[in-house]
Amino acid sequence: MKQKPTSRNPWTWVPPLYVAEGIPYTMAMSVSVVLYKRLGISNTDIALYTGWLYLPWVIKPFWSPLVDLFGTKRYWILLMQLLIGVSLACIAFTIPAGQFFQYTLAFFWLMAFSSATHDTAADGFYMLGLSEDFQSAYVGVRATFYRIAMISTQGLLVIFAGFLEGSGHAIPAAWSIAFFLAAGVFAGLLLYHYFILPYPAADHPARRNASTPLSREFFHTLTLFFRKKGLLSILAFLLFYRFAETQIVKIIVPFLLDPASKGGLGLTTSQVGITYGTVGVISLLMGGLLGGYAIYRKGLKFWIWIMVSAVHLPDLVYVYLSQTATDNIYLINLCVAVEQFGYGFGFTAYTMFMIMVSEGEYKTVHYAIATGIMALGMMLPSMASGWLQELLGYQNFFLWVTAATLPGFIVTGLAKIDPEFGKKKT
Repeated sequence: MKQKPTSRNPWTWVPPLYVAEGIPYTMAMSVSVVLYKRLGISNTDIALYTGWLYLPWVIKPFWSPLVDLFGTKRYWILLMQLLIGVSLACIAFTIPAGQFFQYTLAFFWLMAFSSATHDTAADGFYMLGLSEDFQSAYVGVRATFYRIAMISTQGLLVIFAGFLEGSGHAIPAAWSIAFFLAAGVFAGLLLYHYFILPYPAADHPARRNASTPLSREFFHTLTLFFRKKGLLSILAFLLFYRFAETQIVKIIVPFLLDPASKGGLGLTTSQVGITYGTVGVISLLMGGLLGGYAIYRKGLKFWIWIMVSAVHLPDLVYVYLSQTATDNIYLINLCVAVEQFGYGFGFTAYTMFMIMVSEGEYKTVHYAIATGIMALGMMLPSMASGWLQELLGYQNFFLWVTAATLPGFIVTGLAKIDPEFGKKKT
């Protein structure tokens, strides 16, 4: 009997694994917004119901221990990829249905829960399948191919759906074809991973003391996070650092798509795929890469005020765009690129802060808790953003968002940061 490979060249499995991690998240959080806007759903309902899709990432820490205790990480990766592919196919089937909103939302929920579980398994597999030095070497590869997944879905898939719309296909039919394509791509990823993912010797269910109840072990690690020194300032930072940005994220696409009569910029579906899904994501990636290098050189404390400014001050471009209602596509692309670059650069500080507060014996679990709190901080403001935009109109909404940047600066001032954290060791 042929022995199963315990290791493979990381280039054969790390890039496609993180493409598979990025696709369902982007489909649930970004592409769903474009889909529902093109199908005539109101901004209030789009923001409210797609905002709920953050919930699996909010509560992920509560079921992520199951991935450690039952089955291998490889098994969970393949199972979740199967469920994600089925979810995409079911969304494609139900888009033309009479009650498409309810049906597609149900399958987006299935995809979101599967994606959150896949994240846990994939990140765990990454640590098991690579030695510590290779983990550091490939962390940039992970991030790059995750962004490539975003460009492929938020950009190229949306452009493809827009091309079909422009070629005479009805809007539901165009998007149904696009989602069938995504399902086919994911089926290919599942098949590839089935044959290519290695079988690390350490990939087995976690051993635990049978005399200690699982619930006691879990709640012990959970409560340790909430006993950290300076807990209130930690929670405030995690919840409010991006308070303004989380209100924009569900409104940018409707703003770009809505006609001038509704206060929008009147872009086509394909133009949104280029502007927000391609130019914007590339700018986001470049900002993130520069932010990581900047912290590596000088440390988090040195850059924190510059980075919080980079997240918030570029929001003014949407004030400008909404007030001028320009139809200059190059100017629109430039404004979106500036805002997304600033967000990518400044978000690095948020990521490093989560790593810093997760340091200790249970860093994996505590980082998962931090990401859950992060998702909660995104979910609640984004759910209300559509209602608020329709109440205020685009011009006043973006003025409100500018005012809402203030909590981000306040919590940054309250945060306690180790002067040496993140800095290159000399």
